[in-house]
Parts: sequence; structure tokens; C-alpha cells
Amino acid sequence: MVERALAAVRPWRALTAPHVQGVENVPESRPLLFVGNHSIFGVLDPPLLFAELYERKSIILRSLGDHLHFQIPGWRDLLFACGAVDGTPDACAALMRAGECVLVFPGGGREVAKRKGEEYALIWKERLGFVRLAAAHGCTIVPFACVGVEDAFDVVLDADEVLASPLAAPLARVIDRLGVRRDVLFPLARPRRPQRIYFGFAEAISTEGTSADDDDALRALRDRVRDAVAGEIASLRAFQAVDPRRSLLARLGEALGVR
Repeated sequence: MVERALAAVRPWRALTAPHVQGVENVPESRPLLFVGNHSIFGVLDPPLLFAELYERKSIILRSLGDHLHFQIPGWRDLLFACGAVDGTPDACAALMRAGECVLVFPGGGREVAKRKGEEYALIWKERLGFVRLAAAHGCTIVPFACVGVEDAFDVVLDADEVLASPLAAPLARVIDRLGVRRDVLFPLARPRRPQRIYFGFAEAISTEGTSADDDDALRALRDRVRDAVAGEIASLRAFQAVDPRRSLLARLGEALGVR
């Protein structure tokens, strides 16, 4: 199954030529909780992350998905086949007890549904669940970031703008009737040129000594993780700005031996 998944993602890896930094910060101990930023649309970078971690660290990531994903027939079956689980506390706890490497995006569906001006924004609200579970199971946290996907799209109309239109009133009623949260509605976006994708792993954060019942300590831990992710985003964007292999033409030229 893993080899088939790697083969399926190979063309996408060739096109995006992922740059990875800080992989030495990923510890050998288990369990691990990988915590990062969610890119627009949420599906373009995780397959690359899975492939890079498997080939570089022999890690098979188990992703926690938004409940909405698992309400869609066919799509949920694909997610299950790729090792994803419905992101409930019980499912996460079971994976941690089993010593798995778990992937979570605290921004959830809202961080995927980007509004204008929210490129690389961390929209974590006040969530503590992921750090509470990590502390309860002695799970080391690995903050990471992804850069590149946000630069591949221009948001033409975001969900707020669409729903604010008087013409959207019937659509809004249908959405409400179906029980779909308005905050996770995708924007209308125009693709730009293909972008190179960048991943960065910050120094791992131990949860040892953090009580799962101490909300103040958990807030401090969450903020530390969020700051680490934000710092890694800034580091990757700085590298992206001077990367001679950023453009597709430059990578194609290099592959063809054109100087």
C-alpha cells in the first residue's frame, strides 16, 4: 500500500520538487505528534509530507481529519485507505497509545478555507485538545510548516464575500439545511504558476512534566508550538525568496542541463 501511494504521488513530487529542512529535528522516540499549518484547499501538500517523511525517516503518518471529510462517501474510503482517521479525541488517544506518528492541523477546516489576506495565517482559535492529548500520553510534539501552496493561487472570492451577496441567500439556506459549516466553505480561487513546495521541521517539544489537567500549562505549550510553526513559516519564506530553484522554468532548465 505504501509503495503504491509513493508511486501515485511521484509525478506531483517531480513537479513541486519539495525542499525539506530541519528533518534532523524529528526524534526517533515514539509517539510523535506532528503539528503544522494547513494550506489552502488542504490536499496538495500532505501527500508530499507523507512521502518525504517515509523516505527520509521511515515514518508512516496517521492523519487526523476534519469530521466533514468522513461524511462524504468515496472520499472517506480513500482517506481510510491512506491511514487517515476521523479526528476524534478517542481516535487520537488510541493512535498515541499504539506509539504511532500522528498528524494534526489545529486550524482544521477553517484554516483550509482561506479568506483574502490570510496567506500562511494560523487560525487555531483557542484549541487545547491536541496538546492535552499529547501531554496525557507523553507524546513529543514536532512543529512543522509548509510554504508554497498559498503562492499557487489567487483568491478571487472568499466565502465571506460570496455569502454576503444577496444573490447567495438561496445557497446559504441550502448550506444550512445540509448542516455544512459556513466557516469551512472553500474560496473561489484562480490557479497561478506551479510552485515549489517547502517543508521545515522545528525543534521537537517534549510534553514531559506538563499536566493534561492544567489549562494554563497547556495554553503555554500550545502557544509555544504555534510560535514554532510561525517561526518555521517565516524561515521557509525567507529561503523561498532567494531560492534559485523556486521557478518551474529554473528546475526544468537544471534538469535539462541548461545554464
